[in-house]
Amino acid sequence: MSDLERVADGLRSLAKLAEATAADVAALTPILAAMRHCLAQDGTLFFAGNGGSAADAQHIAAEYVVRYHATQRRALRAVALTTDSSILTAAANDFGADQIFARQVDALGRRGDVLILHSTSGNSPNCVVAAARARELGLTTIAFLGGDGGTLVGMVDHAFLVADRRVNHIQEIHLAVQHQIAAMLTAEFGA
Repeated sequence: MSDLERVADGLRSLAKLAEATAADVAALTPILAAMRHCLAQDGTLFFAGNGGSAADAQHIAAEYVVRYHATQRRALRAVALTTDSSILTAAANDFGADQIFARQVDALGRRGDVLILHSTSGNSPNCVVAAARARELGLTTIAFLGGDGGTLVGMVDHAFLVADRRVNHIQEIHLAVQHQIAAMLTAEFGA
């Protein structure tokens, strides 16, 4: 297989997964409702994940704070819990790596806010601990997951699963879905 054929094959595979995922978008209904309710109450959307999912969390938080589709609008309250190297390293050093997101939820999260976790496995210890802490504090918990959803699928208020095991494909679909949500919510609340 040539390099170009490999690229085309990868894109066809991703398109097939996107089509299969599109058939299950009804699972987004409670997620959209929770995020809408949060923004309507001037709450904060918190995003977290590890590795590529951390990058997705940062990317999506930026869409709410800065702008989406180059439209002029007000900034919406969104925070990526993946970005402050001092907080992340101090929390990992002082409390353990599984506490890096939960500690920030303790400091910043309020009843009515939403914690949105990205995890391809659903088993990341720091996401699991953050979900538990967020629920204790009255935050709504949402997870974008892959495969069978792992531990998080049974812990969060709402989950959206991409039925695949390929980490890159799961992350690509998560980001595409989150972009669609951001397009809707920034148009609705950014005026």
